[in-house]
Amino acid sequence: MGKILFVSNRLEKIQQYAGIFGKKPYEFFTASDENSALETVDINNPDIIIFDSDFNNLKHLLKNLKSMTTSTSFILLVKDEKIEYDITKYINVFLTDEMSETLISSIISANLKTKHSLEQLSDTNKNLADSLYRLNVLYSTSSQFAGSLDKEKLVDYMIEGLDKSLSFDLTCTLAFCTEKEPVLLLNSLYEISDELLSALKLRTVLNYKSLFEDKNPPFEIDIDTLKVVKTVKYPANRFTFTLFQYDNMFAPISLGDNFFGCIEIFKETPFTSDDATCFQTIAQQVSLPLKSATLYQEIKETNLKLEKLERLKSEFISIVSHELRTPLTAIKNSLDILSGGKCGEINDSGQKFLSMAQRNVQRLAGIINDLLDLSKIEAGKMDYHFANMDIHSVIDYVKSSLSVVAKEKGLNLISEETPDLPEIYADSQRLEQVLTNLVSNAIKFTPEGKTIIIRSHLADASQLNAPDCFKNDINKLSGKYIVVCVEDQGIGIAEKDLLRAFDKFAQIENSLSRKVGGSGLGLPIAKQLLQAHNGAIWCDSELNKGSRFYFAIPVSTVGAEAEKILF
Repeated sequence: MGKILFVSNRLEKIQQYAGIFGKKPYEFFTASDENSALETVDINNPDIIIFDSDFNNLKHLLKNLKSMTTSTSFILLVKDEKIEYDITKYINVFLTDEMSETLISSIISANLKTKHSLEQLSDTNKNLADSLYRLNVLYSTSSQFAGSLDKEKLVDYMIEGLDKSLSFDLTCTLAFCTEKEPVLLLNSLYEISDELLSALKLRTVLNYKSLFEDKNPPFEIDIDTLKVVKTVKYPANRFTFTLFQYDNMFAPISLGDNFFGCIEIFKETPFTSDDATCFQTIAQQVSLPLKSATLYQEIKETNLKLEKLERLKSEFISIVSHELRTPLTAIKNSLDILSGGKCGEINDSGQKFLSMAQRNVQRLAGIINDLLDLSKIEAGKMDYHFANMDIHSVIDYVKSSLSVVAKEKGLNLISEETPDLPEIYADSQRLEQVLTNLVSNAIKFTPEGKTIIIRSHLADASQLNAPDCFKNDINKLSGKYIVVCVEDQGIGIAEKDLLRAFDKFAQIENSLSRKVGGSGLGLPIAKQLLQAHNGAIWCDSELNKGSRFYFAIPVSTVGAEAEKILF
C-alpha cells in the first residue's frame, strides 16, 4: 500500500512505529542517522517520511531530502509546540506523542491515499497534456498537408510530424512519388554504416513486397540500384545492428488503388497504443494530398502538352494560311483577267462558272484571313492603331459595304443610332472587322424578307444586362461605354449554345448553319479584338425569333484629361 521511512533517535518510538507499520500492506524502513536516511531514500524512494522532532540536525536533513524527492510526503512527530519555522515549511502533516496508534494509522493511511490520488491526477494531467500536444501536431501536420501540392514537401511534412509526436530514432520511407524512380528516404538520429544500410534496404524491400502477397507489386525494385537519401541529425554517433531490437511500426502510404510507398519507424523505447494510432493517422493523412499532388502534376504535364500542341497548331495554321494565300492570289488574278475578257470572249455558261469560281475564291480568302488573324492574336502579334474616333463612322462604313449583299438576299439593313455619342479610343479598322462579322452572320442566318438593325447608345457598365453565361465578362467592366447591337430576325440560338458560339471553329448545329458554312472563327476573333480594346461582347437570342449581338467599347478619356489640363 505504501513505503514509509521513520527517522528517529528514540528507540521506543522506532519500536512503536514498527509495530504499527512494520507489517503488510506497508514497507517500513527506519533510519537513526542522516547518512542512513539519505541512503534509504535514494534506494527505496518512500512515499512518506516521518521525522522525529528530536532528531539531530533535522533542518539540514530536511533540506537535503527535499532536493532528492518530488512527491514524498514529510510528516513531523512533535513532543511539544516549540518548532522552528524553517522546519515547518518542509512539513505536510504533524503527529504528536500523545496520539493513539489508531489515529496515527488513520492519518498515515489518509495521507497515502491523498498522495496516490495526487499522483493519479498528475499522471492524468500529463497524459492529457501529451494528448493535446499530439492533437496539435496532427492538426498542424494536416494544415501543412492541405497547403501543399509538392510531393517532396508532403513527405517531409509527414516525417516532421512523426518526429514531433513520436521522437523516433529512425524512419525508412520507401517513396514512389517524389522522384521518377523509387527512393529510400532515411531520417536517422545517428549515422548508419554501409552494412546496416544494406540490411535496411533489404528489410524495406521485403516489407514492400509483403504488402502485395500473391499479387504483383506496382513497381519492381532492385536493391543494388535503389537510390538512398539520408538525413542524419547527430552524425558523430553511429547506430549498430542492435537497431533491429528496437520497437518498430510499419504502414503503407496508399489511398484506394493509389500506392505511394511505405514507411517503417524505429524507437528504442516501446511504442504505446496512442503512438500506434498517431503513426497510422499521419501515414493515412498524407495519402490524400499525395493523390491530389499526383493529379495536379498530371494536369500540369497534360496542360504543357496541350500548350505545345496549341502552339504547333497555331504555327501550322499560320504556315498553311501563308502558303495558301500565294497560289490563291494567283488564281484570283487569273480569274479576274478571264472575266475581264482580256483572253477573248467568254460565253454565258463560261461566265457563270467564272463567277462561281470568283465567289468561292473570295470565300476561301476570307477563311484564310480569319486563320491568319487568329494566329496573330494568339501569338500576340496583331497590330493595332488606336486613336480617338467616332463610332458612327464605323457603322456607316459597314452598313454601306454590306447593304448590297443584304439586298441581294432580300433583306433590309437599317441603323438606329443615338446622335452625338462621345468618342472612343480604338482601332477603327479592327472595329469595322468586328461589326462586319456580326452583320455578315446576321445576313447569313436571317431568312429572306426580314430586317437587320444596327443600333448604338451610351450606357454605364452597371446598366448592361446579359445572360448569366456572360456575367463574368460584364462584371469586369466599369465606367461609360458605347454599346453597339446587331439585331436580326433569323434562326436564333438556344440558350445552352450562347457561350459556345464564341468558341473557335464552333458552329451551332442546325440545317441552316450547315448550309451557309464558314470557318467558325469570326466570333472568337471579334471577342479577342474587343478584349484588346478593354471591351466585351455578348449575345442573347430565342430560337426561330432572332438574335441580338452586343459589343461595348469604353468611352475615351483622352479628351477629358486634356480639358482638365487646360482648365
